[in-house]
Amino acid sequence: MTQVDVVVTFLEMTSPAQLRPASAIASGVVLRREPPPDAIGLAAQLYRLVGSGYHWTDRLAWTEAEWRAALDRPEVELWTAREGETIVGYFELEHRANAAEIRYFGLLPGFHGRGIGGWLLTEAVRCGWQLGVERVTVNTCTLDGAAALPNYRSRGFVVVREDHQRRDLGS
Repeated sequence: MTQVDVVVTFLEMTSPAQLRPASAIASGVVLRREPPPDAIGLAAQLYRLVGSGYHWTDRLAWTEAEWRAALDRPEVELWTAREGETIVGYFELEHRANAAEIRYFGLLPGFHGRGIGGWLLTEAVRCGWQLGVERVTVNTCTLDGAAALPNYRSRGFVVVREDHQRRDLGS
């Protein structure tokens, strides 16, 4: 088993005025909310496609019932970014009490470096604020893409804490 040191960084915004929007993209990418029940299978597929390169493992063994329990709730939204019918990225947003948490966020392989990530994060934050919350939160770790933390900071997120962990990456 390979063990690595990982830093998990927790970030938040406490005002919509903190958002520093990314430039609009001209590539024809649009945002679409995915309603249940379609969102359930789609979320599982996107989790695997986006997360496979970053050691996302917490949901890999989930059954369809576990995916349904996580996604088929009014406080959870699944959004996709699409270029035509091709999904290029996604985010999962959960409304909890006074906060909106961007639980999962990422681009599919092959769509990095086109400005989509900054635009998609801007839209995720806007969707969070539309829920009438007091803060929008997100976290990332050193296993995620190199652009993740700089993107969050560039959009106006502020680091509120860091956790240092040892994680098993398997064999």
